[in-house]
Amino acid sequence: MQVSKIIGLVLGLCVWFATSAGALTFEYADGTSITGDIVQGKPEFLQVRTADNKYEKVEWSKLSQATLTELQKDPKYAPFVQPYIEVSQEEIIKKTEVVLKPVPRLERPAKGSLIGAMFKSSVGIVCLLLLYAANIYAGYEVASVRAYPPAMVCGISAVVPVIGPIIFLCMPTKLPSRDDEVAEPEAAPAAAPGSHSATYTAEPAGHGAAAPGHTTAESGHAASGALPQTQVFKRGQFTFNRRFIETKFSAFFGAIRRGDEKDLVLVVKSVRGEYVATRISRIASNDMHLDVHKGGASQEVQMPFVEIQEIQLKHKDA
Repeated sequence: MQVSKIIGLVLGLCVWFATSAGALTFEYADGTSITGDIVQGKPEFLQVRTADNKYEKVEWSKLSQATLTELQKDPKYAPFVQPYIEVSQEEIIKKTEVVLKPVPRLERPAKGSLIGAMFKSSVGIVCLLLLYAANIYAGYEVASVRAYPPAMVCGISAVVPVIGPIIFLCMPTKLPSRDDEVAEPEAAPAAAPGSHSATYTAEPAGHGAAAPGHTTAESGHAASGALPQTQVFKRGQFTFNRRFIETKFSAFFGAIRRGDEKDLVLVVKSVRGEYVATRISRIASNDMHLDVHKGGASQEVQMPFVEIQEIQLKHKDA
């Protein structure tokens, strides 16, 4: 009997020691605590069996940080405890710290001038050639407006781009000198347009009678004298503008011409072709309108002054 009692006592002590060794102390955030064994853990609470065999539901949020830290060491409860553990500011900074790593970067090209960069590409070279050709064409247009020799202006524009056309454009228009205007009538004593007198060459002796087979008009010309000499006005020697046209060819503004001027015509040579005009119907500051007869029909042609290269005043039969 005593042996069985001793064995029972030893077993009871073993159970008590085992129970005491497995019990845990759970500290609350308010400072209180509870001792017991963990029955199970859930996301909402932790179920604990106390020493007096009572079951308590301990919410995770009510446990202290020390207890939560100890429970976090157990993989079974770590997922439930993790949201309730407070993280210090230093740990937050350490976790969210951004580490800048060096990355490969493209090297920037060396700085240079725009003109030099254009010479390094085919597109840039084409653009420069187009600008150079436009510069020479600008010189030609400036020469036409300012009445300078086109070859000279285009040559200077080719040697000194941009600046050459600007210089000639700033220069005044080259007007014919008074000596040139006086010398031409002396060399060609034909009657000026608008006057009613014309100079004719002397008629050879024995030329008064019309030769057999000649028409009546030819006989009339032979009887009255030779045809008036043709007057030529070229660009560069004269400036073609409204004042020049109204002064030199005033007789061509009327609908009817009489006397020696009724058979005169204007031959206008321009960049578009040659026109024979019998009348100037209208005139403006930049152009004039000519009545041109072609193929038995009459039409009005607009003639800008900048396109006129030469004007001839001559007899219609010359």
